[in-house]
Amino acid sequence: MSRMETVAVVDDDTEVVQLLRSFLEAGGYSVVTAHDGETALHVIRRERPALVILDLMLPERDGWEVTKIIRANPSLKHTGIIMLTARVEDVDRIVGLELGADDYVVKPFNPREVVARVRTVLRRLNQDGEAADQFLTSGQIRLNPVTHTVLSFGEPVTLTPTEFKLLHTLISSPNRVFTRSELVEKIFGYDYESADRVLDSHIRNLRKKLNVSAEGKDFIQTVYGVGYRLADGS
Repeated sequence: MSRMETVAVVDDDTEVVQLLRSFLEAGGYSVVTAHDGETALHVIRRERPALVILDLMLPERDGWEVTKIIRANPSLKHTGIIMLTARVEDVDRIVGLELGADDYVVKPFNPREVVARVRTVLRRLNQDGEAADQFLTSGQIRLNPVTHTVLSFGEPVTLTPTEFKLLHTLISSPNRVFTRSELVEKIFGYDYESADRVLDSHIRNLRKKLNVSAEGKDFIQTVYGVGYRLADGS
């Protein structure tokens, strides 16, 4: 890394916070911490971390509410978010991703894997910021890699960082069918258990947002048994 990036670790379990702090600092990151949702928001607004590792079950404000507040703040909305949870129900995972989390980790976890996930999400966000300052276009969809703006039929579409990366990948080669494994590698950087389900959740969210102005047209098409492609949105 050319500079030390800051990661916020938010969990009401002090042992979890200290464990992650130790491994993240060993990995070259600066770490700030909080043990409840209200304090977390103060820390995040003050320190502007590049990424937040956020427990779902927090006192004061839970992880879902903190995520919603971060994504609604124009100056914070591009912050990476990895949700940390002891709950494994699909509905919790899906709700977290729909609110704008980039990834999630289930407790108990391997701290080295968490650091790897952090590195992958931050690399993805940094690559987006370094892209050429020009629109990529497919029919009625326009994407600007630098300003992180997306238009569908001329209407602005608000995407999470992971949704933006996914659309950026698809729109770079319109009508090309990307296999699920290709998309997992491009979006997450490496394969891991349940990555396919996380990808499906992001595809579902992105499809829903793009189709609002599409007059019934489905931009992201499923090629059964293979993967997905972005169809011409004209």
